[in-house]
Amino acid sequence: MNIFGWKSAGRGYLRPAKTRVQQDHLPGLRGYGQGSLGEWPRHYEAQMREGYLSNAIAQRAVRLMAEGLASAPLVASDPRALALVKATSAGQALIETVATHLLLHGNAYIEILSDSDGAPAELFALRPERMTIEADTRGWPVAFVYKAGAVASRLPANSVIHIRSIHPLDDHYGLGCLSAASGAVATHNAATRWNKALLDNAARPSGALVYEMGDSGTLSGEQYARLKEELAISFQGAGNAGRPMLLEGGLKWQAMALTPAEMDFAGLKEAAAREISLAFGVPPVLLGLPGDATYANYREANRALWNQSIIPLARKILDAMAQGLRPFFDGLTLDLDLDAIPALAEDRERLWAQVGAADFLTTQEKRAAVGLGPVLQPPEILDDTGVNN
Repeated sequence: MNIFGWKSAGRGYLRPAKTRVQQDHLPGLRGYGQGSLGEWPRHYEAQMREGYLSNAIAQRAVRLMAEGLASAPLVASDPRALALVKATSAGQALIETVATHLLLHGNAYIEILSDSDGAPAELFALRPERMTIEADTRGWPVAFVYKAGAVASRLPANSVIHIRSIHPLDDHYGLGCLSAASGAVATHNAATRWNKALLDNAARPSGALVYEMGDSGTLSGEQYARLKEELAISFQGAGNAGRPMLLEGGLKWQAMALTPAEMDFAGLKEAAAREISLAFGVPPVLLGLPGDATYANYREANRALWNQSIIPLARKILDAMAQGLRPFFDGLTLDLDLDAIPALAEDRERLWAQVGAADFLTTQEKRAAVGLGPVLQPPEILDDTGVNN
């Protein structure tokens, strides 16, 4: 088995050599030695911490996609393969994990674990940032190297199913949505930290203490330190909000208000959240963003999420898994049972009504149009005289 194509009978030599891409120059995927551009994370681990672990919008968008796909009913031509795909391995839900890896990293790797007879006994998704593709002299993958800590394992190509999103500048690795959303994530997180700082300071810049210089001249270093310490202890923080201030020695309090640019941070944060949802293909209304949250819009957005994002992602994953398992299950097919998905019930109802009203179609053609198989004719029953009953 070779899931990347035929290598036998000379077929592999007919393919052109792949371009070898230096991975360290690709942003956000493989360059573990890269630095960051300010607060804009480029390293994949930094993107994960900023964009997924610390950002509610990106995390909810990924969970909507991955959990929705994992909850969808599946159909397969072989029940044994379906049981493998739906099984939980070491607490890991395969479909949800693969979808999450593909969305965030752009690559998903599934290891086929075999039993003593060589048949697949378990499917396990490997972390994509730990995987390296080993290519031959012409650039075609021949093995995978999985490194966890100081331990590196070399896995043959026929024991790993590699699923990747398209990357126009890389022949081996895919491009995740998290890389494209990293700028919006950095903006959203910066706005969140700014708002947190405002709350820590009574939701507004506190103001300024103005010292009216008299005969004593400027404040000495000791006076300045004592004044700063007293302000921090007695007047700063949420617990001291509203406490009156008693000033002496030529001090005057001058309040400071928010500028229009500072007041616009809420709008900036909302715009960044919408850009994050756009990168992951999730309608903003499903993430609780204000502006268009009505029941009708929510229902249409949920339908659009399935038709434009979840179903294409599911078929990409299921087709790749079926191809990787086909050497063990002849002619294997994996697909979604669209008739059993509640979000698509109205679409199916509309299709059934249109097909049912088409008088020019036969019963068999109508069944084929809605994805059903042909009606099996009952066997002929003959009586004792040989006449059909």
